[in-house]
Amino acid sequence: MAAVLTITRPERRNAVDEPTAIALRAGFDSFESDDDARVLILAGEGPEAFCAGADLKAFAEAAAKGVDPQDWLARFPDGPLGFTRLTPSKPTIAAISGWCLAGGLELALWCDLRIATKGARLGFTERRFGVPLIDGGTQRLPRIVGLGRAQEMILTGRVLEAGEAKDWGLVTEIVAEGAHLERALEMAEGLAAFPQPTMLSDRRAAIEGIGMTFADGLANEARLGEGSLATGAEGAGRFADGEGRGGSGSGV
Repeated sequence: MAAVLTITRPERRNAVDEPTAIALRAGFDSFESDDDARVLILAGEGPEAFCAGADLKAFAEAAAKGVDPQDWLARFPDGPLGFTRLTPSKPTIAAISGWCLAGGLELALWCDLRIATKGARLGFTERRFGVPLIDGGTQRLPRIVGLGRAQEMILTGRVLEAGEAKDWGLVTEIVAEGAHLERALEMAEGLAAFPQPTMLSDRRAAIEGIGMTFADGLANEARLGEGSLATGAEGAGRFADGEGRGGSGSGV
């Protein structure tokens, strides 16, 4: 089963203001606590935008009223957009249509996989306004596309079309306009059908290994893998009985 968390502010290109950030965090917590929800899909309402990032207009209005930016940030210790400094325990997919900009791109980078429509556009456009990346963009993007390409996007604010983003490995798959959520749900269904203990331990080993030495990463992989050996033995038995021969049933 997949949980779908949708940013619903199409009149603002799904930009995130404070109430939206609070709602996003509540949605994340609900997903984490729901054992039946095996995959989270993050989407934006409407075809025009996945998310245009933080609502800078709302931020400016708050500053004009004397709200200290530091005090505002202190209310969101797990990320200004709600949960971007947390690592989910289960797979996540971004279903992207239209603009995926600034903090919206950081939300997409937070996800494990990114499905985008042909017309999607992705970039750190806050560069031109001097707004910093503080929802994980400087850390996640280099890990996905490499430091050189990441620095180009971070320093210049250049917006990538979907095709180039796919070539870079930033986007997992490109689909027709309007098909992004359907494809994300299809992919989520495939992930949910896999034996969960092994998939989750492999995912965790990959994420945690980024910050480790190679030797420590191998040791962590072995430790985590030991916890799903029973699942592996069961799967090996199914294979021995003929299931999955010739690659049938693989992929999502």
